[in-house]
Amino acid sequence: MTLVTEASPPTPRRPVDRKPGGGRPRAVDHGAWFLVLPALLPILVLSVGPLLYGILLAFTDAQSGRTEPTQWIGGLNFRDLLHDTLFWESFRIGLVWAVGVTVPQFLLALGLALLLNQDLRLRWLARALAIIPWAMPEVVVGIMWRLVYNPDAGILNETLRDLGLGGRDWLSGLATALPAVIVVGVWAGMPQTTVALLAGLQNTPRELHEAAAVDGAGAWRRFRTVTWPALRPIALAITALNLIWNFNSFALVYVLTSGGPGGRTRLPMLFAYEEAFRYGQFGYAAAMGCVMVAVISIVLAVFLAGRLRGGDDA
Repeated sequence: MTLVTEASPPTPRRPVDRKPGGGRPRAVDHGAWFLVLPALLPILVLSVGPLLYGILLAFTDAQSGRTEPTQWIGGLNFRDLLHDTLFWESFRIGLVWAVGVTVPQFLLALGLALLLNQDLRLRWLARALAIIPWAMPEVVVGIMWRLVYNPDAGILNETLRDLGLGGRDWLSGLATALPAVIVVGVWAGMPQTTVALLAGLQNTPRELHEAAAVDGAGAWRRFRTVTWPALRPIALAITALNLIWNFNSFALVYVLTSGGPGGRTRLPMLFAYEEAFRYGQFGYAAAMGCVMVAVISIVLAVFLAGRLRGGDDA
């Protein structure tokens, strides 16, 4: 006997709004915004908000201690900044500082990362010691190196005197202040570059090195054909970040020299700080900050454009 069952009616489907182009509709999950909001609010309040306020302040004559209300003056601060030779000199010093710190920092960090990637005894201890400068606050690093460079009782001059080479006032000399500060910047920033490069080295398959060694490739050829291609994306990223971080340096140089002697180590951030908090020219200092943000944005845009073109070519 054949049983005939009554088919249940189909479940009605919820109508879906489609775009006029006939494309597939995109579901909007409003609940995702509540998950992103806790991370987004601090960025808006602590980063985007002050940035927009600083841009607005750059178009005013805001000063400290004045009784008249702040007035809108348009691009007058930027016009004055264009003819400010002291600011552009500090800009030049900032570029010299950023490049002078970033390049040796990368080369030394690369050598240290290659060394720490080898199978050495007590390698864990060497890695821990290598990141100590990174764990120290910049103010502490600056005070420590001021003691090292002390012209009377510093360990550097004491060593030079013992060798019969005499001592110098490193941080007060017009010719030695910037190189001395660059040495400190390299020492303080090298660990973070080392950690990034070491992570890239450890992600490189060891089988590639073994295959290259079997083919008769020496150490330099293995580095050029195996290690560097795998390390190149990380190297480009950390170098770009180091350039930006070093160009924006403030605390380390401020503790070491406060921009002296004679402005030889006055970086753009130090110049803007003095204009704002020593001379009370908040609007003018904000204009300096806008120029520096624009320069950093251009550097980031060029870097990201190069990375995207490299990805498309691949």
